[in-house]
Amino acid sequence: MTKLGLFFLVLGVILIYALYKHYEPDLPSVEAIKEYRLQVPLRVYTEDGKLISVFGTKKRIPVSIDDIPLQVKQAYIAAEDASFYSHPGFDIKGIMRAVWQIVTTGKKQGGGSTITQQLTRNVFLTLDQTWTRKIKELFLAVKLERTISKDEILELYLNKIALGHRSYGVAAAAEVYYGKTLDELTLAQAAMLAAPPKAPSRINPVTNPERALQRRNYVLGRMLDLGFITQQQHDEAVVEKDEAYVHEPVVEVNAPWVAEMVRTQMIDQYGDDAYTDGYNVVTTIHSEKQLAAEAALQKGLHAYDRRHGYRGPIEQYDLSHLVNAEPIAAGQAGEVQDLESITEALNGFPKPAGLQAALVLEVDAAQAVARLGDGQDVVLTFETSAWAVPYVDNYRVGDKPKDLTEILSMGDVVMVKRGESGEFELSQIPSVQGALVSMHPDDGSIYALVGGFDYYLSKFNRATQAKRQPGSGFKPIVYSGALEHGLHASTIINDAPIVFEDDQLERTWRPENYSEKFFGPTRLREGIVSSRNLVSIRVLRQMGIRNGRDHILKFGFNADDVPADLSIALGSPNVPIIDMSRAFSVFANGGYLVQPHLIKSITNQAGETVYRYQGVQVCPECQVTVDVADETGDDEADLSLEPVDWTMPIDPNAPLPIKPAPQVIAAENQFIIESFMKDVIIRGTGTKAQSLERRDLAGKTGTTNDQMDAWFNGYQRNHVTNVWVGFDTPQPMGRGEVGGRVALPIWIDYMQVALADEPEYIRPVPPGVIAAKVNRETGKLMQPGEVGGLLEYFKVGQLPEEGDTEDDVDYDDLF
Repeated sequence: MTKLGLFFLVLGVILIYALYKHYEPDLPSVEAIKEYRLQVPLRVYTEDGKLISVFGTKKRIPVSIDDIPLQVKQAYIAAEDASFYSHPGFDIKGIMRAVWQIVTTGKKQGGGSTITQQLTRNVFLTLDQTWTRKIKELFLAVKLERTISKDEILELYLNKIALGHRSYGVAAAAEVYYGKTLDELTLAQAAMLAAPPKAPSRINPVTNPERALQRRNYVLGRMLDLGFITQQQHDEAVVEKDEAYVHEPVVEVNAPWVAEMVRTQMIDQYGDDAYTDGYNVVTTIHSEKQLAAEAALQKGLHAYDRRHGYRGPIEQYDLSHLVNAEPIAAGQAGEVQDLESITEALNGFPKPAGLQAALVLEVDAAQAVARLGDGQDVVLTFETSAWAVPYVDNYRVGDKPKDLTEILSMGDVVMVKRGESGEFELSQIPSVQGALVSMHPDDGSIYALVGGFDYYLSKFNRATQAKRQPGSGFKPIVYSGALEHGLHASTIINDAPIVFEDDQLERTWRPENYSEKFFGPTRLREGIVSSRNLVSIRVLRQMGIRNGRDHILKFGFNADDVPADLSIALGSPNVPIIDMSRAFSVFANGGYLVQPHLIKSITNQAGETVYRYQGVQVCPECQVTVDVADETGDDEADLSLEPVDWTMPIDPNAPLPIKPAPQVIAAENQFIIESFMKDVIIRGTGTKAQSLERRDLAGKTGTTNDQMDAWFNGYQRNHVTNVWVGFDTPQPMGRGEVGGRVALPIWIDYMQVALADEPEYIRPVPPGVIAAKVNRETGKLMQPGEVGGLLEYFKVGQLPEEGDTEDDVDYDDLF
């Protein structure tokens, strides 16, 4: 018997070894086991660490075994594998029990798989119910136990396991079901997380709370049996009411256009692995500024929309059968059901930017009762609805309403929102659109970006994808070129009618000022401050179209967007809004061209930094001057990630080498143009910005023909902010809807927040600039002792002479 037993023992060992060698080629390598990475979604954060978005179908939050509470670990061990810390990867008793059940009943009644086996099956093998797979699972479990520690196995298991509602791992399940972190769970909730593994889609506290509760109490009983908890803890946990429901990730900052830009860049770099490899992207976005930008843009678009009247209800229901009915609460069942179905349908309407649909149930002269999709009835008053004059077109509105019955009717479905007082008021979705970009001019980091009124109505990103004419917003760039080509701040240019037969424009062109008036001889400074179109055209003509265009391209615009004709003096190029932000950064930072960027750093699943932004930055002390006309003239603002070695982690704390931004205009040029734009705010088209009560603001309004585009491009030394408003399909916005009325209020509302903690900056006068008094009318230098005049800035060596103005010149001869 001893020899026979030894024989069968040896035979068994040989058989097992033979089976192992047979299946070994199909088993993953030790390296694959050690390097296995969880599928973790892509997360996007603000610069100050607030969540913007999560991308990926699986909800997973990797957590170290040391950070998993003991009771959570014990709950799983009690539920799935009580001998986990003592077995070699498989439980021989469990296997024999499962085999006996199959032999005696013909079916498997209980599991014999350890946590290690479950992990190997879920991670490295298929879920096929075959003997081959079970044998592989057994061998791989043993191999896994010999490769990594028990704690490493348990950590991988608790991070990998499917727990229902697309949650994978205990940390994600805690957030999905309870909106908590693991350390915030009660004992009962920890036990509940151990309920789903057997059948996560069917046994979880949301899909089947009764069955999940039974399983939770079973887990608590096992924890008691194993001595993990006391009888008192068990009894208290068993009677605890479970209040699980699906919690979506808490998005702390609404920046969907930013999130989409990041997603696109990550897919470009990593492919579909970006969704699963656990990257955390920290953007340059500041949460408070982003929220302020969105609120300011929405407020400004609503303001324009209200000025142009009410376009009527978005839907109309016939509620005549309710007129003579009893009060709804006591009405006939059919009528109540009919109203309920309409109420439910209200939830299908869009809910952009805090708006929601409401059904008008009653209306009289002073107020109306409207029902929301949640069944709540709210009151709308004539006082808050009096703005709703009938819309005719973008130039006209109808007669002012005398009472609420002229605005609303029973059965109307209208959009409402909470007003500043907290009460609901009539509103509508604006038909006009807009965009806002704000960035730091020294390195191009984007503080805030909003691409439209509401992302979920239209995902088109007007901040980066739209190309619109900047109108007079281009004039500071054109005038900067003029200073480089012989003109100065008090050069006199004639503001008078002119007609061009331009071969490039292929038509007779009769440009006009917005006011349709002409002001005669005008100093260069006044050309910007008063936004004189004819002055700008003559300025460009005098310095030469080619010279002007070459200078414009220094500011980073795409050469294909900038035509070679006189219309560029009036901002005819169609350019992305973000390109205007880069251009005005040149004025804000002292003359340097930077690259707008959105991604500050990226870390991988292991927490290693794999990317840090290393682009150019303003560095005056570096004394690097580069002619970038050819280098940047074909580039739009490129927000893609610059090339780095993506294969190696980098030290997140190591100092980065400085890459000096190229200087594209001289400090003297920048200072004088900035003084022009400060005057725009002090006494020109941007005077509303004085409400910010700062002396360090500069900017320029922009309005195109027929008010199709309205802009304000402005800055403080550390904040460049550009706002555009217009229709997606260009059309006139209406008389008077210019940059100073439409875009500037948005800019002011945003900058009120952005500059709240920013000290006032007074730029020093560069060494190459001198101040001298000139005659207001002639632009000539004042004689010593002469009374009056005004102080003007000039480059050293370019003071106007007695004959330096154009008093005796035939202005048409300039062309």
